Amino acid sequence: MLSVLFRCLALLLGGALLPLALVAQVSAQPSPVPAAPPVPNLSWLNEQLRTSPVLRQHQVGLSLADAGTGQPLFGYQDSRYFTPASTTKLLTLYAGLTLLAADPVPGLRYVQRGPDTLLFWGTGDPMLLHGDVPARRVYDFLKSRPEKVLLYAQVPTPPAFGPGWSWDDYGYYFQPERSPLPIYGNTVRFYGRPAPAAPRVLPRFFRPLTAPAPGTRPNPAADHVQRTPEENRFFVFPSAKGWVDEVPFRTSPALLLQLLQDTLRRPVLAAGPLRLRPRDSVRTLRTLPPDSLYRRMLRVSDNFLAEQLLLLCAATLTPDSLSPARVIRTMQQNYLRTLPDQPQWVDGSGLSRLNLFTPRFLTALLVRLHQQVPEPQLLSWLAAGGGQGTLRRGYLPTGKTGPWLWGKTGTLTNNHNLAGYLRTRSGRLVAFSFFNNNYVRPTREIRREMERLLTRVRDEL
Repeated sequence: MLSVLFRCLALLLGGALLPLALVAQVSAQPSPVPAAPPVPNLSWLNEQLRTSPVLRQHQVGLSLADAGTGQPLFGYQDSRYFTPASTTKLLTLYAGLTLLAADPVPGLRYVQRGPDTLLFWGTGDPMLLHGDVPARRVYDFLKSRPEKVLLYAQVPTPPAFGPGWSWDDYGYYFQPERSPLPIYGNTVRFYGRPAPAAPRVLPRFFRPLTAPAPGTRPNPAADHVQRTPEENRFFVFPSAKGWVDEVPFRTSPALLLQLLQDTLRRPVLAAGPLRLRPRDSVRTLRTLPPDSLYRRMLRVSDNFLAEQLLLLCAATLTPDSLSPARVIRTMQQNYLRTLPDQPQWVDGSGLSRLNLFTPRFLTALLVRLHQQVPEPQLLSWLAAGGGQGTLRRGYLPTGKTGPWLWGKTGTLTNNHNLAGYLRTRSGRLVAFSFFNNNYVRPTREIRREMERLLTRVRDEL
């Protein structure tokens, strides 16, 4: 009888110990990962995009994702390829963040030959005497050096215009020529005064090349100044009011030498072929951190800065040549392969219609940028609804909450796109890409419809 009682007691004790062991084992395991927030039901958005009388006759694509987690939230034709226009500058930003890092950009490279000769060449830095983002270090360096200075102006560089650019935009402010050592942003700035007073011309070198235009402007939307296609001759139309206009000039090594001599007030000589010797020590003069370029490029969609940033990136890969194609190839092979839908990417600004992206590719890039750049800094670089840049007149804040949408616009004739971030009323930051290609309506109607739909996304997510 006692043996039976002892066996029963042992079974009872063993059974009591087993759950304790299991509890200890379970408590030692890691806590489960919290479930991702549920994907919202946005069927209404799909229906709105499909039936909108403003959007239904052209190509439309929209992609939404949680900026913090990358979780896809919505897609409408988001795997189709579109002409991205200036949203291409987001890729240029990513290239700059990857290849330039946060170091001050290289303003120029130089070699000292003996005690009396300095040889220098450009790196693509656009800031020398630029009217909007000037940096004085290159200017002060070249002006103060006691040596004889020689410019090597034959740095291998792509053509002045990018692939697929419109040739007849040569005279508009938004299409300056690319070059290894830009000066004055490769543009002439005219400050018009009521006729018959002549405009003020900067740089002054171009004053003798400026003359009154015969007749009046062909239409009110035309620029006040026109340039002949193949030479630097400028014609100013009379006006009853003051105005400011920028016109690109034709670049050349000979003109660069003249402009440098004129502004530095010292001789600058042309160097022959660059033949570096084993004892030569190539040095780099650095200027400003690149974020000053990013902010200007993205907020006002500055094409010139975007193209020159790509050349600066090229200078980090091959210091003796500037190849944007090599930058693009490096980025695609090493940094973009994990993103959906490999882009067809050909320039830095988006002026080319040969660029082709899908909305979900660009949204994935925005998620990656959000992971790599502190959010306040990233949003400060972009245009802001009701705030600054190309979005200052739309996507207005409500109350005193500040901007709710930050983005990069992209506009070519018959194309208008917007990519960036929006803050929903619930506090979620959403990365989005909204593409509209091949429409024939006025662009203002497309903008209004985009704003209506994105405002509703803000309210319902």
